[in-house]
Amino acid sequence: MRRRVAHNGESTSCTNIQESPVTPGKKVSRKAPPVTMSPTASPSVRTLILGIDRTGQIVQHDRTAPKILARTGEDLIGVHLTDITASPSKDGGPPVSPDKASILAVASLLEAIKSDREANDMLSIALADGTTASTVVTARPMQAGGSDVAAFVILQIPIPSGERFIEPALMREVLLRDSALSDEDTLDFSDLAKKMTAQLVPAFCTAAEVLVLESLIGDNEVPAHVPDANVPLRRLHVKHDRENPAWQAAFPVGEILRYPAGSPYTRCIESGAPVLESAVTADSARKLARAWRRKPVSGLLSETSMLLLPAISKGTVVGLFCCFREAGTRRFDRYDMEMAMDFATRQAVFFDHATRYNREHATALTLQRAMLPTGLSYPSSIDVRHRYLPGSELVEVGGDWYESIRMPGARVALVVGDVAGHGVRAAVTMGRLRTAIQTLAMLELPPAESLQQLDELMQNIGEREPHFATCAYAVYDAVTGEIELAVAGHLPPLLVNPDGTNGYLEVAPSPPLGIIGDGIVETTRHHVEDGSLFVLYTDGLVESRDRDISEGLDRLQAAFGEGAPESDLEDLCKTALDGVYSDAKRDDIAVLIAKLRRIPEDHRLDFPLEPELSSVRHARAMVRDPLKRWGLEDLIPVTELLVSELVTNAIKYAQGETPTQILIRLILEPDSLVCEVHDSSPALPRVLQVDKDAENGRGLHVVSQLSAKWGARRTHTGKVVWCEQTVPEEIANAMRAAMGIEQPVAHHLD
Repeated sequence: MRRRVAHNGESTSCTNIQESPVTPGKKVSRKAPPVTMSPTASPSVRTLILGIDRTGQIVQHDRTAPKILARTGEDLIGVHLTDITASPSKDGGPPVSPDKASILAVASLLEAIKSDREANDMLSIALADGTTASTVVTARPMQAGGSDVAAFVILQIPIPSGERFIEPALMREVLLRDSALSDEDTLDFSDLAKKMTAQLVPAFCTAAEVLVLESLIGDNEVPAHVPDANVPLRRLHVKHDRENPAWQAAFPVGEILRYPAGSPYTRCIESGAPVLESAVTADSARKLARAWRRKPVSGLLSETSMLLLPAISKGTVVGLFCCFREAGTRRFDRYDMEMAMDFATRQAVFFDHATRYNREHATALTLQRAMLPTGLSYPSSIDVRHRYLPGSELVEVGGDWYESIRMPGARVALVVGDVAGHGVRAAVTMGRLRTAIQTLAMLELPPAESLQQLDELMQNIGEREPHFATCAYAVYDAVTGEIELAVAGHLPPLLVNPDGTNGYLEVAPSPPLGIIGDGIVETTRHHVEDGSLFVLYTDGLVESRDRDISEGLDRLQAAFGEGAPESDLEDLCKTALDGVYSDAKRDDIAVLIAKLRRIPEDHRLDFPLEPELSSVRHARAMVRDPLKRWGLEDLIPVTELLVSELVTNAIKYAQGETPTQILIRLILEPDSLVCEVHDSSPALPRVLQVDKDAENGRGLHVVSQLSAKWGARRTHTGKVVWCEQTVPEEIANAMRAAMGIEQPVAHHLD
């Protein structure tokens, strides 16, 4: 069997090692089986292969060994492995006999061979030119019946600097043989740069760096025009063949820099052609060091041979390959430049691929993240936390979603939903539903009516692309302590009482969104004890391919046992997700946990009024005392006027109906004072367009002008008209401090 083996930069055809010539008279078996050796062909080392017996005597060698080692072919056979080692002379003379360290190292290798295991060590090997070289020695035991060969010893001897880079054919093979595989497992710029410098060093140069335009990484954009000399570049990687830390310090990875005008770097960028500096003069190196204010650069670049290669994609320079050969090695020439440009041209394609991939990935990621809530809002007495886990590592957002939307009157809408399917298509539908649910919450529609509206939206979407979704929609009133709940094909929420007892709330069943059609979604009402936990979740939390849903529901219920209401909500989120991270086939998961507390009694006030016009005066009088008690004397005049208009409106439009009481409710939160007027009429008020001379019809205009915002909603007993005023900052801060609230009412996500 014949193969190609590289020796001393020269590729020759040779026989297997057992066919190598041996000293006459020495009995060597030719029955040993062929040996597969795969030493790396590298221009920076010479690889020799020796065969030794169990005593350490050399019984075979390859054809090149006598030319490189200090012993000739006749002298090499039969000598001990220790005899080819030598110690450098301290006075610079010829090498001396092997020292004790070399003898011990050889003994260690032989011991490993006897134990039938491979071993490595460093030995100082005597060379034919009278010098020594620190050599990596690998001993590999062999099973060769009837042969004297007990092991093969592979010597990797560094090539002297003057003999490096003298074989263009070998350099071209190393540069171009694997260039098509550079992006096989990554499109990350840093990883690509590491692979590229690994091809350049040590095969083509002693040091190399890779730089790209900063716009490729920062903006994911290839410039539409030829970059000028002042364009910022980012250094992706630097490699030195001896891992000299001075290069890493002088040329730090990740640095964003601009090269001085007129330098070889700027000439390469502007011209789009390679620039060859056969020897960088000391003066040029000092100028570059001064421009960078980095003195070590002068010493590193002085007298080096430098070759700068433009990476060109679609006619535009997108980066640079900077190659250096230190003094003492062969300098770059025009043939090297042509060979390296072939390499640079191929590698530039991968920069273009990485840029397009990163741009598309960033766009998709931005759109996906925009579909999830950027902030949760809720009344001051309530606390809400969440967790979201996509089912796929490729897509950060799936079809599950959650919402916590603060509503007027110390109420909060808590929503969790799940669109059927996975990936981007489900995420797009989820984004539409999220937008719709926020709009419906602003309209203050009841939960059941909101889900009916979402069902119509899903049916419209389904005309273009079949889709359905499940949803649980709850509205908690922090004044009354009541939850209104409606579900569409979703699992029931878990309610954890303050004493740790818990249970799933009874809900009126209904089909998922998109297939409700003529069906009915019902709202159920539940009274909640102060300090209870309300847990909404999607089916991915309790159901998996290897676990029944009832088992998952029991596990979730057990996670919120005794002591849960006093626990930190973040810890409860972690507890709820315990065990799901290891499930590689899990569905998307969304969890929303709310701690429900009522507004403190001294911050809310209800008082009834008879439905008659004389009640307007009583209403004005009754709001004064609580406002004084809360330190809001400055708001009394405006509040009296707002209450007058709202009560008058309720009494006026209640005429002709069955007389019922009117209820006024004041709610104080750290950032707002809300005044609500409840009555039994379901007719919602509307702002009228009145003539400038008209005496009536301006009540809601006054409310709109004097309040921060106002609105109306229907209830199961009639309607509520409300208005909101802003609390002075000093009082708001004092209330937050007293309630232990550090942030404003809106809770923004990280």
